[in-house]
Amino acid sequence: MALKDASITAWVAGFLAVLISYAGPLVIFIQAAQVGHISSTELTSWIWAISMGAGVSGLLLSWWLKQPIITAWSAPGTALLLSLMLNVTMPEVVGAYLTAALIVIVIGVSGWFEKIVNFIPKGIAAGMMAGILFQFGIQAFRATMDMPSLVFAMIAAYLISKRFWPRYAVVIVALTGFAVAFGLGKTHLEALSLSMAKPVFVTPQFDLGVFLSFTVPLVLVSLTGQYLPGMAVLQLAGYRTPSRAVVTGTGLASLLTACFGGITIVLAAITAALCTGKDSHPDPNKRYVAGIANGVFYLIGGTFAGTIVQVFSAFPSALIAALAGLALIGAIVANIRMLVEEGAYIEPSVVTFLATASGMTLFGLGAAFWGVVFGMAAYWLVPKPATPKQQ
Repeated sequence: MALKDASITAWVAGFLAVLISYAGPLVIFIQAAQVGHISSTELTSWIWAISMGAGVSGLLLSWWLKQPIITAWSAPGTALLLSLMLNVTMPEVVGAYLTAALIVIVIGVSGWFEKIVNFIPKGIAAGMMAGILFQFGIQAFRATMDMPSLVFAMIAAYLISKRFWPRYAVVIVALTGFAVAFGLGKTHLEALSLSMAKPVFVTPQFDLGVFLSFTVPLVLVSLTGQYLPGMAVLQLAGYRTPSRAVVTGTGLASLLTACFGGITIVLAAITAALCTGKDSHPDPNKRYVAGIANGVFYLIGGTFAGTIVQVFSAFPSALIAALAGLALIGAIVANIRMLVEEGAYIEPSVVTFLATASGMTLFGLGAAFWGVVFGMAAYWLVPKPATPKQQ
């Protein structure tokens, strides 16, 4: 990075992108750990792995391509993990991570990214993602039964910030929740200390059922829900980004961090907009600094992952559930909109959504797998509605 290209605005943009990721998608990761009864030591390793994977890949890709390449961990993939944690072991999860990383690397090296994405009907992919995220979105409102004053304050903060400061809505909601919980005396901040991460290696195990229920849907949602919109954000900002380099680079980061609990590292979409626009730097050729800054702040966060775990452990579970649910509303809306726009195949898309949202498990295979199976069956068998010219 040339010093002449550095700017305060680019570094601020990189920092905000990391802050939003930790305030939103990370909460889903923490929920998955709670459901799976994962220890704080293992959770610290998880956060270290995803932070280091996102930090190194984003920093190096931004420096190499001279573009603001913002990477993160797969948020919809994490939501999928949350739905499966009761039925799989951690070694099996790590095996799924490794397999998914290898598949992504093959896709990147071969240049098949565009072909695979175009082969998958957008409505089917959107229906599966909406179904995965839906059950977590409603948790934001179910949490009102546990701590109504706290959650109502967070919902109000969400609505108001969406009206006036939509870009920073997740951060504002998180700060509101933390402040209200502190005011109600529901925190345990006295236990906080500066704690560096200690990575925990997990020996992987491979299972066919986990491959079909988790690995395949994880790759699918990563391609359609992260890489595709992430590439679109870069293209809209005027960048011609080589998908082969980005997909391969993030796939390698995923492979290196998988055995420490790191879920698939992907191209960011929502937070990427912070670093690719004029607010980052007026000159598009100098916005790559925001990608480097984003990577640096991820590396700092990963180094002190133990402290991050302590922070979230100091607040009530209702706050975590509400924060995760509200943070996912934007992604749920985007996928429902995509589902509706696929007018010719809306019925198969709805079938996918319903099957996935049901949480069904059959023959040891999870709802996301069956959602795709039933949706694709409907896609091929149910006739398209006739257009006005055909009637």
